[in-house]
Amino acid sequence: MLSTILLQAQGGGLGMFLPMILIFVVFYFFMIRPQMKKQKDHKKYIQELGVNAKIVTTAGIHGRIVEVGETSFLVDVGSGVKIRFDKSAVSLDASKALNVDKIEKKDA
Repeated sequence: MLSTILLQAQGGGLGMFLPMILIFVVFYFFMIRPQMKKQKDHKKYIQELGVNAKIVTTAGIHGRIVEVGETSFLVDVGSGVKIRFDKSAVSLDASKALNVDKIEKKDA
């Protein structure tokens, strides 16, 4: 009888932590992992950008890359105006959408 009480007490402790563990696992697969994948895709996209690529910054500024630096891009925003942007300021989703439209128009 004493061993049964001890086993129930030990199992009860694990039973209390099981929901917390499950919450962490769900949180990891639905929040942390997708965010890490998005960051990895953004970094890869930024490394692939080169001169004459059209981009959109996180501030919504459209332009064409004129010069690629180690940590920044020199972007022509029109009428000969050039602005230097940090590479992290390039919006992955908007820039990809801008370039996909351009490719689809060429194919049509």
